[in-house]
Parts: sequence; C-alpha cells; structure tokens
Amino acid sequence: MAGRYLRAKRKQAFVSLITLISVIGVAIGVMALILVLGVMTGFTNDLLEKILGANSHIVITGYGTGLEDYDRTCAALEQVNGVVAASPFILTQVMLSSENGIAGAVLQGIDPQGAGRVISIESSLKSGRLEELAERHSVDELELPGIIVGSELARTLGVTAGTSLTVVSPTGLLAPTGMVPRWKKFLVTGIFESGMYEYDNGMAYISLEAAQQFLKMQGRVSGIWVRAADAHTTMPVAAAIRAALGPQYHVRDWKEMHRNLYAALKLEKTAMFIILVLIIIVAAFSIVASLVMMVNEKNREIAILKSMGATAPGIMKIFMIQGLVIGTVGTLLGLAAGFTLAWLQNTQEIIKLAGDVYYIPSLTVAIGFWDTLLVTVCAIGISFLATIYPALQAARLAPVEALRYE
Repeated sequence: MAGRYLRAKRKQAFVSLITLISVIGVAIGVMALILVLGVMTGFTNDLLEKILGANSHIVITGYGTGLEDYDRTCAALEQVNGVVAASPFILTQVMLSSENGIAGAVLQGIDPQGAGRVISIESSLKSGRLEELAERHSVDELELPGIIVGSELARTLGVTAGTSLTVVSPTGLLAPTGMVPRWKKFLVTGIFESGMYEYDNGMAYISLEAAQQFLKMQGRVSGIWVRAADAHTTMPVAAAIRAALGPQYHVRDWKEMHRNLYAALKLEKTAMFIILVLIIIVAAFSIVASLVMMVNEKNREIAILKSMGATAPGIMKIFMIQGLVIGTVGTLLGLAAGFTLAWLQNTQEIIKLAGDVYYIPSLTVAIGFWDTLLVTVCAIGISFLATIYPALQAARLAPVEALRYE
C-alpha cells in the first residue's frame, strides 16, 4: 500500500516535488556528512602517522639524572605482553652552527641498530643511512661522529650530506673563569624529512655512544622508547609496563603526551558531526511536509480503508513506511555520492594543498565502517522520527468526517 501511494500520480504535482526535494535533501546531508567525517578521519590518521613516525608509542623515563642498566631494562620490556621493541635514547637541547647559519634544535642520541624498530626514521631519510651513525663513531675521536638533521634545519644551516657543523650544549663544563659551553664538531651523514615542519626544523640524531661521550653520560640514558603492537591500545600496555618495572620509572603513552591535540581532534570531529546532522534534520522537515500533504490528499482513501476495517496502527504503518522509503533512498544515494567523491579525491587528488603550508600534498578521505554505520543509522532514524506526526494525523482521521461530503 505504501509503495502504491509513492508510485501513484499525484493530484497535486507539488506533493511529488516536495517528496523529490526530501530525497535530495537527505542525500546531500548524508553525502556532506560522510565526506567531512572521512576528511577529518584521513587528516587525523595522517597527522598521527607523522607524530608516531618520529615518536615512540610509549616513553619511559626516570626521576633522577637518567636511567642506568638500560640494556637489562630493554630486555625486560620486550617480555611484556603487547611490546614489540624497546630502544634507549638521550634527549637534550643544543645549538647547531655552521658556516652559513645557526639554529637551536633537539638533539637525540639513538641506538642505530634498535631505533628503527621503534620509530620510523629510516623511512623518512632523504639521504644517508642510519647505520652510518655507528660506523662513523670512533672512541679516539680521530674521526668526526655522524649526525642526521631535518630537511628544514639543513636548509636553515645551509648544510648538506658530507659537510660539518658544530654542536654546542648549554650544559657546559665548570672552569675557573665560569661555565664553559660544551661543543663538538659532527659530520652530516644524512637528512630526513618526516613531513612535520616542527620535527624537520628542530630535530637532529646522533649515535647513543656519541651522545654519551659528548654529554658525559657514560652508562646512562635519558629514557627508553617502546613500540606497542597496536598504537591505539597503548594504555593497557603502559599499565603492564608500570606493573613490571615498578614506581621508580615514569611511563607515558603517546595519547597522554599529546592529549591536548588528540582531544581537540576528537572534539572537532564530534562538533562537525553534530553541525552536519542539522542538514539531515532540515531534510526531515521536508519529509514531514510531504507526508502531511499526502495525508490531506488521501483523506478519502484513508476513510474508506478505516470503514473497511483497517486499524489505526495499520494506517500509521503505511505512512511510516513511506517516510522510511524516502529516507532510505536518500541515504543510499548520499552514501553512493560520498563514496564516489571520496574515491575520486583519493585517486585523482582533485583538491591539492600548498606544500609550503601543509604537511600533506592533498586531502585524504578515509571513510571508516563505523562512521558509515553511524551516518546511516542517524539518517534513517531521523527520517523515521519525521514520519510519526503525519502517521498519527492519518491514524486519527475519522471516516465520518472524511466521507461526509462525498
């Protein structure tokens, strides 16, 4: 019955136009919602990939001047369930100078053999190899130790692979004339580009042994990097590490270290979802108008059905199904349009971004299953709610009043 009502020719063409507008309105709302959620998911994934490429999933530090016996601690960490790899590091603020410039940077001493299992530095190298940090290091200091700098930092300093620079540490040596800064020359053996301007413009890597000698930290490190099996479930792994190591270690996962950014991204996605749902709600008003006008048009037919024994719930179902069909068709059309536009953007890169402003060359649309399900349920649910008032109006129609003048 509902299908026949939808397919039947209207006495008033305006009713059919309102129905068509309702379908198009729902489709546009669903398409916009699925695309915006996909763009925000893709942006979040790209951003987290860049952050987690240069940082570990979990960072372990001590409460004193550094961690000792770190090799044994790393071995113990790799036995914890959910831990893939662990690697020690040294972190300090330094000043880098060359013949062409000077800049501040974060200097990280890493284990060339183990750091690649924890952070994605090897995949971001534009030139050089991570192993060269260990190959060039010499205990007698007759050969300059190697250093890998970010691409933007290299541009600021005017250095390339094969040139030297000076590293100056603010933690200097105490002399009779006062505090003398500690400095040492390094040879640039590689340049990396992570895609994050903050990292590329302010980060450099040297070998762990070179950092220990330069900073006089023999036998100690700043902390330990840990890579978990799943970057999105690091909290239980961090809890297991705390239980295994004890209270003398400070354990933080990446969500805790970047909680402001992570919370902002989630809040922004939620806010955009709520705002764009309003488009579907506006389309739902068109469904209400369409069904109300259809009820008015079908007064005589409804009265005849009631006089033949049709119940009020049965009449309600007819118009509820009509509204659901309108909402479902609009939702399916919107999903199809959204997936098509997302595919075109991901394959053809229709919308490009300025490389000197953004860290990604184009928008990435990542439409997830749960986002799709949420949008579908919301669109069909809102369409269903829009049918309640017109259906009640039809169910309350008195046959005598409708047929009095027939």
